[in-house]
Formats: sequence, C-alpha cells, structure tokens
Amino acid sequence: MRIIMTLWQGLCHLPTSWHPPMGKLLGLFLFVVARDRKKIARLNISLCLQNLSSNDQKKILKNNFELLGKSIIETGIAWFWSDAKIKRFIDYEILGLDLLSTEDSSNGNLIIFKHSQHLELDARLLAINAEIYGVSRSHNSESMNKIQNKGRLSSIKDTADKNNPRQFIKWLKDGKNVLYAIDQDYGWDHSVKLTFFGQETATITSPKKIIDITGSNLLFMNSYYKKNKIFLTLEAINSLGLNEKELAQKINDLMEEKILHHPMEYLWAHRRFKSILGKSFYK
Repeated sequence: MRIIMTLWQGLCHLPTSWHPPMGKLLGLFLFVVARDRKKIARLNISLCLQNLSSNDQKKILKNNFELLGKSIIETGIAWFWSDAKIKRFIDYEILGLDLLSTEDSSNGNLIIFKHSQHLELDARLLAINAEIYGVSRSHNSESMNKIQNKGRLSSIKDTADKNNPRQFIKWLKDGKNVLYAIDQDYGWDHSVKLTFFGQETATITSPKKIIDITGSNLLFMNSYYKKNKIFLTLEAINSLGLNEKELAQKINDLMEEKILHHPMEYLWAHRRFKSILGKSFYK
C-alpha cells in the first residue's frame, strides 16, 4: 500500500500538462482490465439511456472509462494538493455560493450531490470556499479508509458515516453545511421503490426526515466540465408540501436531468439497480 500511495502521489505532483494523457492512459487500461466494472457501467448505460443508439452508448462507455482514469489523478489532487496549489492550477467556478451563507440564519444547509467521476475534487473545491462537513461511507479496506479520511479532511471540517445520522444532524442543527451523496443503492432498510431514468430503483427518503428534524435548507450541487473548466452550481430545492417519497422522487428527477447534460461524467460503474433486478443481473 505504501508503494502504491507513493506512486499515486508522485503521479499527481507531475506537471499538470501530463495529467490529461496520463488519465486517458489509465482509463484505457481500466477499460481493458476492469471487466466487472465495465460490465456494470455498460448495463446501467443501456438501461438508463435507451433512447441512444448502440454506437452512442458504446462511445459514452469508453469516454466514461477515460474519465474514470482521469478521476484517479483528480482524487489525488483533492487529497494530496495544498489549497494554494489547487487555486493556482485548477480552473473552476462556483455558482450559487451565496446560498451557503448562514450569517443571518441558524439554519444549516443539506447539500445533495451526485456521484460524478470527479466527486472528490468537487467536494474539495467547495470546501476551499466554504465551511463544509460531509457524510461518507467507510471503505471496506481499513488502510484505504484511513487514507480516504485523511485526504477528505484536508479541506472538509469533518465527516460522519452515513450510519451515524446523529452526528450530521447535530451539524445541521448548528447551522453547518453538510454534503451528502444519496444516489446509490443502499438496500431496502431505509429505501422505497421509486424511479430513476424510468427504471424502478431502491431510493432512500432520508432528506425529508433530515430537513424536518433540523429545519435546514435543502440544496443541490451539480458539477460538470466545460472546456477543461469545472463548474459547481448550487441551487435550492423546494420541498414545501412534499412527503418523503415525493421529495425523494423530485431529487431523482433532478439528478437525472443533470446527468443527461453530461452523461460521460457520471459514475455508471455502480450497481444502482441491484435491489430491484438482483445482484445476479450484474454478473
């Protein structure tokens, strides 16, 4: 693990002009060797983007893996670079940052965001510009979990495991900004059957519970590349008059809309429909 970490950090600290070809090379390598992940991504793309031709779906899949390779570099940047270096070399813009101002309010902000390939860099960029806390899932590897936590805490104030809601609920009650990515299949314990890209899928309904308990605002952060520049856009989600399922479906629909604008950047290599279609669907 030490050797891998040294190589990873070394790659990330090479001249930034080297990053695009390195990322593309890593992506092509993963496209060949990561067969299980490629199959999961291919099946998800075929399910969710049925209106596209087979050739267009294949193009998105290949580009998605090129961006997956790029994300290895971007995650390293997010975890290993200083704030000053990121500000100097990463071209980005945040729109709607004023929504995070809590100077005149005790209300916190629950910020829902999607699993983009560059999720770690998105979170780091936001945390450089605002006081941010996060909700995360522990890594299966203990050593990788330590690396992940250390990297995320380079800018984020603190993180809480998704199975420890008391901690992040307290942050929201204290008027903090909390990032929470909910667009994965977490099983049926806290999920209901809703739709995502026209497919039935297990969807958690916790956002409604959280904002009802904390009185926090509900925001959505979208992220995408445009001409090698990262854009983060924050917008408010109106939850007034919606019950748990209605709000969860509204969030699914919003994510779907944003993903369709930049489908190659989404993390398709996740078994999003395993609870509905069964784990064997992805084998």
